Amino acid sequence: MRTFFETVVAHAGRDPARIACSDSERMLTRSNLLSEAARLAARLPKAARTVGLLMPNSCDQAIAQLACVAAGRITVPLPTFFSPQQLEHIVRDAGIDLVLTGATDTDALPAGLPRMQATSNGAEAAIPAFEPGFGGIIYTSGSSGQPKGVRHESGQIGWSAAALARAIDATESDSYLSLLPLSLLLETICAIFVPALVGGRVHFDTAVAEAIGRGAPSGIAESFAQHRPTTGVLVPELLRLWVAELAALRRRAPDSLRFVAVGGAAVPVAVAEAAWQFGIPVHEGYGLSECCSVVALNRPGQRVGGTVGQPLPGLSVAIHDGEVHVDGPCVTDGYLSGGPSPRPWPTGDLGALDDQGRLTIFGRRDNLIVTALGRNISPEWVETTLLQDPSIAFCAVAAAEAGLAALIVATPQAAGWFASAGTDVVQARIAGLCAALPAYARPLRVEVINLADAKDAGLLTDNGRIRRRVARDLLATLSTPSPLSSEERTEP
Repeated sequence: MRTFFETVVAHAGRDPARIACSDSERMLTRSNLLSEAARLAARLPKAARTVGLLMPNSCDQAIAQLACVAAGRITVPLPTFFSPQQLEHIVRDAGIDLVLTGATDTDALPAGLPRMQATSNGAEAAIPAFEPGFGGIIYTSGSSGQPKGVRHESGQIGWSAAALARAIDATESDSYLSLLPLSLLLETICAIFVPALVGGRVHFDTAVAEAIGRGAPSGIAESFAQHRPTTGVLVPELLRLWVAELAALRRRAPDSLRFVAVGGAAVPVAVAEAAWQFGIPVHEGYGLSECCSVVALNRPGQRVGGTVGQPLPGLSVAIHDGEVHVDGPCVTDGYLSGGPSPRPWPTGDLGALDDQGRLTIFGRRDNLIVTALGRNISPEWVETTLLQDPSIAFCAVAAAEAGLAALIVATPQAAGWFASAGTDVVQARIAGLCAALPAYARPLRVEVINLADAKDAGLLTDNGRIRRRVARDLLATLSTPSPLSSEERTEP
């Protein structure tokens, strides 16, 4: 991280007045950002080795991260949308000594935990002497069981930022729009570390990011139109929403965009194609928390749909018994309270490499369904097919007595149609979507719930992933019949 920090200092020395970051409240130049970080680094207590970050997407986050880089501290992102119980688990599990906050309410933190605001108004501060030791602890989504702390304390974050910057040809002329919550390591790397490394600019849309964190995203198209970035990162759900918003507004994405990465789950082919038609330069990627969020990525001008591109240079990616294994500088040091990480890292994801080294991901090994006839089915394969329907927000496929069953979560706009449509009508719609799949991979039973009920049932993790155990339980308890409406239906 020394090289990263020295590069940031050099950018500020060469062009101190150039804008580095902004949010709805303020705008910081390179010099402002470095001074704020220097002041905060000087204020950090020596005993505060592990520092929690509890603040929305904002310039405060950039200040806090740079201060902790300079002071050699371990950072632990604390999502602003977490419950007090979730925050207490992370605070105790990670051994957090101090929490840096913005100007927001911190009542959700455990009593007695030291806290400090990340920013203060003061004079220019001297650049601090660099202290080694920076790292991060990232908590997995907890889709099955208690979230685990993933340790990146050996330069993984700095290496990944530099490798990603090279892969996407990032320069100081780039501007990044930050919409995903910064509690996600991928967003922290893309919104803070990559721009700081290349001397680019980032805008934090605090309101949209907070809405996304609460599971009520909106305003994606308007945010991109207003801020006109060159780059951004989204998950497939938000890409679908952006496309839908552009279609409703009869607009195209801003022509300032040159690269939009999409990861976190498979991107349905139809959604990616629609995005390109609306001017969104989508590039699929793949990664996981244990490998510092990015393993492979479609490069600018080299995208091949259906793949996640080639691995980042410096990483070794191989397929063993169908499973993706990764080795290189991005691999975690291990889990908190666990032993050293195995090398190479077995990702648990099923995949394949083509003759050009491009990676295709099929799904999770532990999600694999084996039918009564011995067929192996990755549920993600079927789910990606279903998610090409813009009326479906989420879905999960599970084994059923006679084959496969699908749990559909309708979008708010389509919930009325699904509620009034009869079983046969819904089944016919799903059958049409899956017509290209082999017969054994087509769901024979479909259950539909709305988004509010899905959240109440705990079906979705905090970052929008399906909890498969909950999905299986819902499929086992839901009743199929839905009364036919005598009113004329309009299919969404």
